[in-house]
Amino acid sequence: MKIVVLCGGLSMERDVSISSGTLICKSLRGMGHRAVLVDMFCGLEGIDTPIERLFDELPEIRDAKIATQIPDLDAVRASRKWKSRSMIGQGVLELCQMADVVFLGLHGACGEDGRIQAALDLLGVKYTGSGCLGSALAMDKDLTKKIVAPQGIRTPEWRTVTYKEGEIPAIAEAQALPVVVKPVDSGSSMGVAIAHTREELVAALRANLGQQRVILEQYVKGREIDVGVLDGKALPSIEIIPKHGFYDYVNKYQAGATVEICPTPIDPEIEKRLGETALAVHNALGLKGYSRSDYIVDGKGDIYFLEINTLPGMTPTSLLPQEAAAVGIDYDTLCQKIIDMALREE
Repeated sequence: MKIVVLCGGLSMERDVSISSGTLICKSLRGMGHRAVLVDMFCGLEGIDTPIERLFDELPEIRDAKIATQIPDLDAVRASRKWKSRSMIGQGVLELCQMADVVFLGLHGACGEDGRIQAALDLLGVKYTGSGCLGSALAMDKDLTKKIVAPQGIRTPEWRTVTYKEGEIPAIAEAQALPVVVKPVDSGSSMGVAIAHTREELVAALRANLGQQRVILEQYVKGREIDVGVLDGKALPSIEIIPKHGFYDYVNKYQAGATVEICPTPIDPEIEKRLGETALAVHNALGLKGYSRSDYIVDGKGDIYFLEINTLPGMTPTSLLPQEAAAVGIDYDTLCQKIIDMALREE
């Protein structure tokens, strides 16, 4: 089967996406598929093979590593030879139209926000994961909460703010503490901070000053647990225990920084409710194929939904592959299943 694995893009999660895409592409080739790894932003730059022969003369897949520092997107822009405002590199859409299916290994902006999905829809190209509308809704943490809260799904109290530098002291003074500060549409815990003091809150708001909207969310102390949904069923939950601090960018992607336990050692009734909640959120947002949602379970056993990911990470340390493995679905089988679900979609 001819498959394009789209990764990279111009997102703060670029490095994570390239790592996911690299592993996915290697897996698909190992199963006999003619898979081509493509950086959505840089396109076919650096690939000398003519586009019409790419599926027959497969380019080499280079190893990818996630740096501890967030990518410098200005440097990425400058590195592209094609000086265009387009977020999609040269040859990308043409190659996608030649494929049987596109495996979206993208994360964050331009990958999970529905825009590339809409472009592929208009071209009549099949792709993995959710459609453009569900992706757009799920990417916006504020909209997601507004949709799921009326369904009876408990989520921490929150408010969304937009502000300028001079407004930060007043926002910090009026906010109950402790509070979680997070951009409304970022992933991989980028920009997220837990503020226990006014000083920490001011620093977190300043760090997010460039964001259009920022969520101030009630901090709930408890166990961090994630639950995947795959083909209409909830996977076993996975508990995340960072060795230091909270589950931020570094703790997510640097091997050994976090202890992950799957299945979560938890009361079977709570596990059942976690799975039911994950399915309810997935369905309320109109998602397809697969997703992974994040929860806090407090000391009383109450479940708090935080957010959902429509294109969960597929890196060596990612959670969804671990959850799938807990029910006997290895990495190759997971990739093939995701492809099969995409091909079923009308």
